[in-house]
Amino acid sequence: MRKGRAGTMTHDYKRHGTTTPFAAFNVLDGKVIGRCMQRHRHREFIRFLNAVGHEIASDRAIHVIPDNYATHKHPKVVQWPGRHPRWTFHFTPTSASWLNAVEGFFAILSRRRLKRGVCSGVVDLQAAINRFLADHNLQPKPFIWKADPEMILAPAARGHQTLESIH
Repeated sequence: MRKGRAGTMTHDYKRHGTTTPFAAFNVLDGKVIGRCMQRHRHREFIRFLNAVGHEIASDRAIHVIPDNYATHKHPKVVQWPGRHPRWTFHFTPTSASWLNAVEGFFAILSRRRLKRGVCSGVVDLQAAINRFLADHNLQPKPFIWKADPEMILAPAARGHQTLESIH
């Protein structure tokens, strides 16, 4: 075992496969629409977007906040909202995943269900994730931003000031 890995991996750890969770987090009511897929390509992302669109009333606008992962910037994904006018994409800045509420949900999923969990295979892993989603949606809580905007913007202002002084 390597230094620092004792708490997460044992000598007999065996990886039984992986899955890619996709999630749409409604910040207004706290409900999550989620799907597990084999891969994280643009095809799977578009398939997930279509599934979300079917679950949300057709008169509702949908705002998606993806990160800058290459899949989310694929030309077919970039063109997709043009054919679906109620959808708007708002990309987070690089290295700013903390701005995306669904990342917080993924952290809770990892901490409460997946970390130190034992799954005998991909199907078992997907079932565990789906159970967690179902349990979460029984008592969802709206997302309430607790960070102070001044504390968020101060480092950005310092960065801009430093850049200006260099140039």
